Amino acid sequence: MRAGARPLSLRGLFAAAAALLLQAAVHAAPPEPVVTHFPQPALSAEQLGVIVNDDDPDSVAIAAYYRDKRGIPAANLIHVRFKPGRSTLSREEFVNIKRRVDRKTPQSVQAFALTWAQPWRVDCMAITAAFAFGFDPAYCASGCKPTRPNPYFNSSAPRPFSTYGIRPTMSLAAASVDEAKRLIDRGVASDGSNPDGTAYLVSTTDKARNVRAAGYHALRTQMQRVFPVEIVETDVLENKADVMFYFTGLPRVAALDRNTFLPGAVADHLTSAGGELFGGSQMSSLAWLQAGATGSYGAVVEPCNFPAKFPVPALVMAHYLQGETLIEAYWKSVQMPGQGIFIGEPLARPFAGIAHRAGVDGLTLSARLLTPGLYEVQAATSMMGPYRSVGRLPVPWGTRELRLGRIPPAYYRFERRTGPAPTQ
Repeated sequence: MRAGARPLSLRGLFAAAAALLLQAAVHAAPPEPVVTHFPQPALSAEQLGVIVNDDDPDSVAIAAYYRDKRGIPAANLIHVRFKPGRSTLSREEFVNIKRRVDRKTPQSVQAFALTWAQPWRVDCMAITAAFAFGFDPAYCASGCKPTRPNPYFNSSAPRPFSTYGIRPTMSLAAASVDEAKRLIDRGVASDGSNPDGTAYLVSTTDKARNVRAAGYHALRTQMQRVFPVEIVETDVLENKADVMFYFTGLPRVAALDRNTFLPGAVADHLTSAGGELFGGSQMSSLAWLQAGATGSYGAVVEPCNFPAKFPVPALVMAHYLQGETLIEAYWKSVQMPGQGIFIGEPLARPFAGIAHRAGVDGLTLSARLLTPGLYEVQAATSMMGPYRSVGRLPVPWGTRELRLGRIPPAYYRFERRTGPAPTQ
């Protein structure tokens, strides 16, 4: 199909497939349609670098456990040394550490996991932003001002370092090695579980911290066909047994232990100092992980209540539901992340997998949320190919299922092309 041609209808597309397959002479087609590939891009263990502080026994133990549970390649374990147990690294000390990390990191690594909860800050930057971007005062702010934006924000790029030269970073933060192991175990357990949970959008009485609530109704309308969403007007959410997403705005959130978080759950509170993980005047974001969440986010220095400096719930959900990992979905949801720390199990991926079903009514592909875009459809009479293009198929936002009808028996492969996604 030539560039710029209009997408084929399903009838036209698979008429082209039938004509192509009739011309094949070497291999017999399978007895029914088989999908060999439908992309659901996500970072893998081979693309994650794990940074370990050899002067911190807890960091060493967490790194070893994580490497074993996730199958992280030995070459991706990056060793540094600094005095542990501090909330902040100086800019000068960090620059030396980062220089060593950059030298030791394989080019294939696209993101980082830190194996400590302290320090959580580098001068005026969150430590996860500092490792992602390198130390840069443009990602800081003195007073209520915007900062340099995140080029990865709401991106469709599958490899952030290859595309933008940044490595999104998340801390496997915990108060103890045992807590870190439980966090890691939840992340691993979540993979491909496709949980039947609920997103709780909590609208509180704290007007300054409730600024994200302005987008709740639009989010619910957008997601209603994809995932259950409840808008709850309260300061205390409790007795919920299916929490998959929980977004609120308060300095302290009560009754976390009276809810049940599903493996892979994401939860955070918009406030000034949630990223001060130990000893702060407000609730630490660690409290979410201790209650059973798998990922959270919090500010390490005063951000003011700019919504752009906190996760956008609709974007966290959209990217996560499309099968991306926790680190990808969370990082893509914050437009200005320089002052906030991402914590959790980076590779948690509860919505991984595309189901293929061939029956009397034809072939159906389904997922919690298919990545929208324009897909080139390729067909072959052998699983090994050669594959030839038979047309293009638009997948609009919000698509959970593609019913392709009774199509010619063959091996089919779908390749997502760049460009704007169809809207309907």
